[in-house]
Amino acid sequence: MSSKTNMSDEAAVPKKGDVIDHTWRPLFKQPLPAGRPRSWYIQHNRRLKAMRLAIALLDSGAFSADVATNDKIRETAETVGVHWPSDATCRMVRRMMQAQR
Repeated sequence: MSSKTNMSDEAAVPKKGDVIDHTWRPLFKQPLPAGRPRSWYIQHNRRLKAMRLAIALLDSGAFSADVATNDKIRETAETVGVHWPSDATCRMVRRMMQAQR
């Protein structure tokens, strides 16, 4: 048998209008679009990190942005295995948590 996984065993990136019936499987990672300014890539990665941290905080029971101090967010980042977030990322996490209400 081959050591490569079968393409049908992994979740593909859904197209617009497709129903996602396999949420428990990770989607394929796609390369970021080329030709954007560096600041776009930095902001994009910061948004992804903030989203991961906001989800982890909400899952841990911190439902209010007031509870999410920089220290709490950084503890969560260490637990989840995400690099230490900057102050700007911590502010973004709190804004995302406020928006979910």
